Amino acid sequence: MALRATQSTGRIAAAALRRVARPFSTDAVVESDYKRGEIGKVSGIPEEHLSRKVIIYSPARTATQQGSGKLGKWKINFLSTLKWENPLMGWTSTGDPYANVGDSALSFDSEDAAKSFAERHGWDYTVCFFVSFFVISNLSCFFIFF
Repeated sequence: MALRATQSTGRIAAAALRRVARPFSTDAVVESDYKRGEIGKVSGIPEEHLSRKVIIYSPARTATQQGSGKLGKWKINFLSTLKWENPLMGWTSTGDPYANVGDSALSFDSEDAAKSFAERHGWDYTVCFFVSFFVISNLSCFFIFF
């Protein structure tokens, strides 16, 4: 009885999926070339954040792992501003809304994709190659190679 119920449930799900999952026409795909900063102007981002400076880099492999999870990925990080020490807990606080965005959200499969994303948003960027350890200071990348 349980096998029959599973089979009928599977048939119902497959039929519903066939109705929903239909092939899409490639005629509707629009290719457009954006000029530098066009997306940033219409996205609702405040003017002071449209001229941000960012660093594009490929993160190093985690030191304790042998896997290849981070290899080949490129990230964008914003230069942090407005930091202070919180007097209550002693933590470092920031008033910068983009301070932690690059670490979690802006990951790309290629360097060109990261560059194009930065250009479309109007950000000035610096590309750092072969990063195994870096310190960001006034758009300068200092490297220590192991």
